[in-house]
Amino acid sequence: MKRLASVAAVLLAGCAVGPNYTRPINPVTPEASTFVDPGMSKVSTGAAEGQWWRLFADPALDRLVTDALAHNTDLRQAAANLRRARAVLSEARAGRFPMTDLSASYTRQRIGLDQPQAALGGAGAGTNGPSGFEFDFFQAGFDVSYEVDLFGRVSRTIEAARGDAAAARAALDAARVSVAAETARTYAQACGYAAQADVARETARLQDQTLALTRRLSDAGRGTRREIDQAVVLSESARAQVPTFEGERRAALYALATLTGRPPAEIDADASACKTPPGVRTLIPVGDGTALLTRRADVREAERTLAAETARVGVATAALYPSVQLLGSASLGSTDIDRLGKARSFNFSLGPLISWSFPNMAVARSRIRQAEASSEGALAAFDGTVLTALREVEQALARYSSALEANASLRRAEAAANDAASIAGVRFEAGRDSFLQRLDAERDRAQARAALAQSNVALAEAQVALFKALGGGWEGAVEPQKRSAP
Repeated sequence: MKRLASVAAVLLAGCAVGPNYTRPINPVTPEASTFVDPGMSKVSTGAAEGQWWRLFADPALDRLVTDALAHNTDLRQAAANLRRARAVLSEARAGRFPMTDLSASYTRQRIGLDQPQAALGGAGAGTNGPSGFEFDFFQAGFDVSYEVDLFGRVSRTIEAARGDAAAARAALDAARVSVAAETARTYAQACGYAAQADVARETARLQDQTLALTRRLSDAGRGTRREIDQAVVLSESARAQVPTFEGERRAALYALATLTGRPPAEIDADASACKTPPGVRTLIPVGDGTALLTRRADVREAERTLAAETARVGVATAALYPSVQLLGSASLGSTDIDRLGKARSFNFSLGPLISWSFPNMAVARSRIRQAEASSEGALAAFDGTVLTALREVEQALARYSSALEANASLRRAEAAANDAASIAGVRFEAGRDSFLQRLDAERDRAQARAALAQSNVALAEAQVALFKALGGGWEGAVEPQKRSAP
């Protein structure tokens, strides 16, 4: 008896066919876990920050990123995909339990006298006619079926659904990283365009002063019409840049509103007032390659997708073997509702159902090859995602390092251009320098200021790109939801 019980337990537990999933070996050497770009000297090897945008020390940016993580429409869509994947997993898990079905029916039937049933003497109760008889029939039934998972089709299906759900969760986290980075980048652009517009206005103001001085000197006989026209060209060229920068600033503000789940018309007041691009003044902590691959949500998504595709090979392999179901049904049927609960109205059936596509296994084997190919593709995608993650950090480090160096040089250049322009102005008024020398100094100062303003934006964008490559920002995020109507 004990032996029979043991055999029954083994049959019910079954065995899962197909490959068992093992996490793939990292496609990089241990030495590659350390970032190699020379720009590492400008960052810290400390653990990378989760909510990295707080390193900018900008309350407006903190609020905008938090708002975007809560209401961005792309995040809401990714969250809905996660809920769907979890529901599919629940459906797969239900395969471990018996499937039941309750039914109840009433029918009015007629049987002609030439039908075989008429030879049995009718239905017991009904209305007899010259060509047949009619009767009522009441029925209530309960059906149950249970798949004995001998070869692991159900368990592999659950395993695949679990991998899909984990991949959907990782996809949501990856979307959070992208949204946070895009919000910070767009905010930096809005501030940067405002700063560049102010530089253009200031340059135009200084050029207007030069133009006024040139006209006064011309009236006093110390200048020419050509010099006045040259001063007008510089003044109007600087002034023409203002509407361009203002238009780009408004475009960035509209994009920022959309990122936070608002219509473009609802421009954020703090972002609109910002005139200085945000920047991190301390060394940015970047950690190492090993921590990066653990933190990057896209790597986690690729790994879980690989796990799901591997499980689907088992699902396809299970089709090579017989499928065993235990079926049972019980019903009550009578032509008189008052006799529906009597013993004579009771019916039942119980027994196994074995189905097998043998000997034609061509379809099953084709599906196995399809699943194996998908698994191989998922493995290649995982390897590629790992390499891409390392590449993106190295590229971001290189660009951040060059942006830092360029910004420092442009700051020194802007200071020198200011000094040179001031000296040239004094010497020109004293008659010791020519107008051309004064004009060249003013042109150099305008170019230096514009270049520094553009470099400040590029530096902020390089910092954001580095944070995005490091993959943080998804930790502890709130569940996205539709913004409430005002």
